[in-house]
Amino acid sequence: MHELLTEFANKFHYYGYFAIMMIGLYAMIAKTNLLKKCIGLGIFQTAIMLFYVSIGAKEGAGIPILDPAVGTADPAAYANPLPQVLMLTAIVVSVATLGVALALVQNIHRDHGTIEEDEILKGLRGK
Repeated sequence: MHELLTEFANKFHYYGYFAIMMIGLYAMIAKTNLLKKCIGLGIFQTAIMLFYVSIGAKEGAGIPILDPAVGTADPAAYANPLPQVLMLTAIVVSVATLGVALALVQNIHRDHGTIEEDEILKGLRGK
C-alpha cells in the first residue's frame, strides 16, 4: 500500500493535467456560448502542452549543448529537447487555431446577432 501511495504522489502532476484537460473538454461540450467553447479549447490545448513538457523534464539534467572542448558526454545527463520543440510548434498552432476560431465567432455574431449556439440553430431552422 505504501508503494501505491508513493507512486501516486510521484505522478500527482499528471492527474492535475488530466483534470485541467477535462475542464477544457467539458467547456467545449457543455457550454452553448461560442466564446466559452473557444476558452475551453484554449484550456484543453494548454493542458496537453503542459503534459508533454513535463514528460520531457528530467531531474538533474542539463541542456543538450555539446561543447567540442569537453568532447563526448553521457546522453543520460541531458534533457530530451524533442518534447519542448514539439510544444513550441503546438503553441503556434494553438494560437492560430484560436485566432481563426475567434474570427469565426465574430463573423457568426455579425451575421446572427448572437453567439449562443441554441439561438443560432433556432434562427437557422426558422429560415
